[in-house]
Amino acid sequence: MEACLAMPWVEAYQLKVSAARAMLVGFAAVAGLAGCGNSSEPAELSDAARAERGAAQAGYLTPPSPDAVRLSAAGVVLSGAAQAGGKVRLATPAGAFQETVTGRDGRWTLALAPMSQPAIYGLSVETKGQRVQAEGYLLVTPGGQAAVLRSGAAALRIDAAGKPAIRTIDFDREGGAVVSAWAPAGAVVALRVDGRPATQGRADQQGRYEAPLQGALQGSHRLEMSAEGYNDAVALQITRAQPLAPGPMRAQNTGAGLRVDWTTPGGGVQSTILVH
Repeated sequence: MEACLAMPWVEAYQLKVSAARAMLVGFAAVAGLAGCGNSSEPAELSDAARAERGAAQAGYLTPPSPDAVRLSAAGVVLSGAAQAGGKVRLATPAGAFQETVTGRDGRWTLALAPMSQPAIYGLSVETKGQRVQAEGYLLVTPGGQAAVLRSGAAALRIDAAGKPAIRTIDFDREGGAVVSAWAPAGAVVALRVDGRPATQGRADQQGRYEAPLQGALQGSHRLEMSAEGYNDAVALQITRAQPLAPGPMRAQNTGAGLRVDWTTPGGGVQSTILVH
């Protein structure tokens, strides 16, 4: 099912959302494009580049994905993967944009303009007259935190975690929440809310663990995580987001980390906390 963004500066994007993520009320989700590999490509191309090339030959354009962020003397530098030879565009809500062309390895890098406040972007790639939007919106802070904001799902942190920890908490205006954490690949991760067991599962091969919390959360809560001898905890203040006007987002520092209230593709408001 296709959804149109409430923000005109970004095109409609496509997104896979699992049934577990559907508990966030009123959020739009659409099916993602899947690429297929081509084993006949030159050996010097990376696996990602061969997959991107194969997807293009099959008539599909794989969305770009940011996967690394670092601080330089000039500011924040983003890197990621996209269609080899594609033109990657990073656009602001005001319509300003930066572009770069990916190499044969399917990698791209963009140095952001100096910023004093957290900013939100739309990321897309164009190849042979076709353009596709990345999954979600890209949030970047002056301090080098970065995450992909996803409607109805947990944000994907791009900045590296120093140790296993709770990374993001996303919730809607009704208190439906989903948590993401980072732990050793395959580790069993257990979450507790206010001292009571909430959910448990295994981190994937990238060390990511994501799970919805049962019930609606409002007010003050303590969220705890344990995984393979590592422990983390954060005190939360879950409050209903106020309408956003003007602009597509509002950012404020909280005791748990940076909170961003942002407009979803369906026109609702989702809140994301970048923990630590």
